[in-house]
Amino acid sequence: MPLPAESHDAVIAATRHWLTEAVIGLNLCPFAKAVHVKGQIRYAVSEADSLEAVLTELEAELQTLVAADPATIDTTLLILPRAFSDFLDFNDCLFFADRLIQQLRLGGVIQIASFHPHYQFEGSAPDDIENYTNRAPYPILHLLREDSIERAVQAFPDAEEIYERNQETLRRIGLAGWDALMKR
Repeated sequence: MPLPAESHDAVIAATRHWLTEAVIGLNLCPFAKAVHVKGQIRYAVSEADSLEAVLTELEAELQTLVAADPATIDTTLLILPRAFSDFLDFNDCLFFADRLIQQLRLGGVIQIASFHPHYQFEGSAPDDIENYTNRAPYPILHLLREDSIERAVQAFPDAEEIYERNQETLRRIGLAGWDALMKR
């Protein structure tokens, strides 16, 4: 059964809140603010509840992004509220998502960043605050244009330091700070 329109709106609202408060507000991604302010982010709420259905929607979103003028749609957040509540299943999906990019000959054109409510970096404990750099209210496949990434990295001279800076930021605010931020 499809999500009602108001549920789609609630999913997008929660995702926008996370984006503005955490990703942009904490400057976890210094490149996100520009595309947000310019309205160049496509929020696609998926009805998919299986790997096959997610890959079908992912293919459609990849083709939409590639066909779109970057001034209109520079990046897409494919939000998966009905699929992959388990992080390990989501992580397995990324293998197939990357394979799909190669099959569509979009390697070097589009890449995927991943976010999940239970994101966990290899070698970390589930509640380590560093995991929150990639935690979002729903599983999300973030489709990024390689050209846009390249331009953003050129404009941000210390791009390789983002990961370490993000971990420091999250250690400073701690879990209580993160929770407060998400409840605002």
